[in-house]
Amino acid sequence: MSARADRETAYQAFFEQHHADLARLAYLITGDASAAADLAADALVEIWRHWRRVTSADNPHAYARGVLANLARGWLRRERRERLGLLRSRFRNEEFHDPDVPAVLDVRAALSRLPLRRRECVVLRYAFDVPEKEVAAILGISVGAVKSHTSRGADQLAGMLRRPDPVAAMEWR
Repeated sequence: MSARADRETAYQAFFEQHHADLARLAYLITGDASAAADLAADALVEIWRHWRRVTSADNPHAYARGVLANLARGWLRRERRERLGLLRSRFRNEEFHDPDVPAVLDVRAALSRLPLRRRECVVLRYAFDVPEKEVAAILGISVGAVKSHTSRGADQLAGMLRRPDPVAAMEWR
């Protein structure tokens, strides 16, 4: 077998093993199923483009999660900019209130209300059971920051799920 064939076989195995996990992670970060599928695919394209770097990493799966988290962060920023632009033009002289806020928040909706870094930490720690040190490596932050974001995010999430009032649920610590 040639080196190229070995590389392709190794990547195919990596793809099959981690694609679903990356798509779930993207969904929990973004809250958007179609964006999650696209982000997982984009992350895996980046993984293929940098396959040598990925395979030389201490933890290729953590590297892939980091790539995905960065792509999801960029997607969320673009979405926010688009929404703000639309809101500014449509509601220039009016105060905007979302009339469709449900009385009872589900976990997905509550997760989407967490600040991005807290959401990433909570999802990686609790939904994917990733150790704090690995979360720190994935997100490029310190272990202490992971602990802080995870703790505050979990507290904020618990508060949102207990309170029927979404405005009160957004209180910050």
